[in-house]
Amino acid sequence: MLQIDLQKDIPSVCADKLLNDEVDIGLIPVAEISKLQNPQIISNYCLGAVGKVDTVSLFCHVPIKNIKRILLDYQSRTSVRLTKILVGNYFNINPEYVSAEAGYEDDIDNQTAALIIGDRVFKYQNKFEYIYDLSEIWLKYTSYPFVFAVWAANKKLNDRFVKDFNNALKTGLMNIDAAISDYKKEFNNSEIDLKKYLTKSISYSLDVEKRKGMQLFLDKIKELKI
Repeated sequence: MLQIDLQKDIPSVCADKLLNDEVDIGLIPVAEISKLQNPQIISNYCLGAVGKVDTVSLFCHVPIKNIKRILLDYQSRTSVRLTKILVGNYFNINPEYVSAEAGYEDDIDNQTAALIIGDRVFKYQNKFEYIYDLSEIWLKYTSYPFVFAVWAANKKLNDRFVKDFNNALKTGLMNIDAAISDYKKEFNNSEIDLKKYLTKSISYSLDVEKRKGMQLFLDKIKELKI
């Protein structure tokens, strides 16, 4: 029997659908957990990184210390908050933040940097002299890995479903090569080394160190009111 109606959305939309009870579970940005009325993390799998993640970066033509304005990617609220934490507390600068719209990458100049996430990052890797991988910077700043998204629900779910769901996630991680093969036509001319990205850059286990890093991140959001 079909147990899941799968919907594919950018991270911010996944969060909105869960917050609005349009879906029962979602792979949502960590920053949105506190907005759930009854948050339930239903899996020990996540989207995290221990150091460099490759797909969440600040791009600029000059050193970050010289930046006066940062354009913020509209696709992920966790990455936006991570940017603000690191820019203020690690780089110790206080730029203007601008919520960007599609096409904002063209507005990067000598005083303007941009947060870019997702596959688009690979498109710009050879076009800017300064690229700051935020997961890598977070590890330097805190000594903890970073968690970008977790599988969460807004209500208590059936234990059998949760078990089956996690078994499905495990099966997926055991068959990454097959998944890459299924999408090889889509990424045939891509700059992305999918095997490296999915097996080296992303870390999937929501272990003790990641949970500590995640809690520290949530505490920083609350402390800084961002």
